Amino acid sequence: MTITAESERDDGRLAPWRPPVVAAQSWEEAWRALLTKEKAHTLARDALAAERRRMPWMAVDKEYVFEGPTGKVSLLDLFAGRRQLIVYRAFFEPGVFGWPDHACRGCSMVADQVAHLAHLNARDTTLVFVSRAPQADITLLKARMRWEMPWFTITDSFDADFGVGEWHGTNVFFREGARVFRTYFINNRGDEQMGGTWNYLDITPLGRQEAWEDSPAGYPQTPAYKWWNWHDRYVPDAEPDQKWVEVSDVGEAAFRAQKGEPSTINSCGSCSAEEG
Repeated sequence: MTITAESERDDGRLAPWRPPVVAAQSWEEAWRALLTKEKAHTLARDALAAERRRMPWMAVDKEYVFEGPTGKVSLLDLFAGRRQLIVYRAFFEPGVFGWPDHACRGCSMVADQVAHLAHLNARDTTLVFVSRAPQADITLLKARMRWEMPWFTITDSFDADFGVGEWHGTNVFFREGARVFRTYFINNRGDEQMGGTWNYLDITPLGRQEAWEDSPAGYPQTPAYKWWNWHDRYVPDAEPDQKWVEVSDVGEAAFRAQKGEPSTINSCGSCSAEEG
């Protein structure tokens, strides 16, 4: 029997609206119909990321100074030797609701969602938070909330210059030697999706750096799945573990067989294109 919106609770009051309850076959059909749209959305998101990787850059010529746990550092220092830098402006400072015990509730939700940074670091990417709070307060907050991301103190006009003087936002930068470029900016509801490794990489100029991506010629790309590792096992410039390569190849082949597709694993163990 299908339960409709007009169904009542035992106490006689109308139940809140809910979708119909159907048999397994009907549920499967509805799920597959929506899945088709979700796959189209995924592919559109991939295309948007590809366009983002071709966006023009803006040179950053002004010098910026931050306070860190060990003293003053520059914007270039925030890269920690990597080529890509993601900077989230979190509101934790006098005048912010929650000060000095807590950062802004929204910014704190973002911080709570940040995945283990080792995976970003393995893709030549550094994530940092910046605020106007003194380092002593930031250190206490990070310890109490168990946050691990590097967090620096803004000392100049960095926030105003990059669109985050009065609201939260995420800026992306790229380094070529000592030259720094601004490559992307996301704020407002765009920040809601931030926190996961993939979403962070998708807003960087190099992307996920996997072979299936549509990236400009010469961009670094490695086989999908193969570079993944436990967060405590990444070693710089290490070749993918052969055992993991074999395991991921078997998993991909089984996945494609389940979908009735021919395997696209080539001689180097990668897939020719990522599925939606």
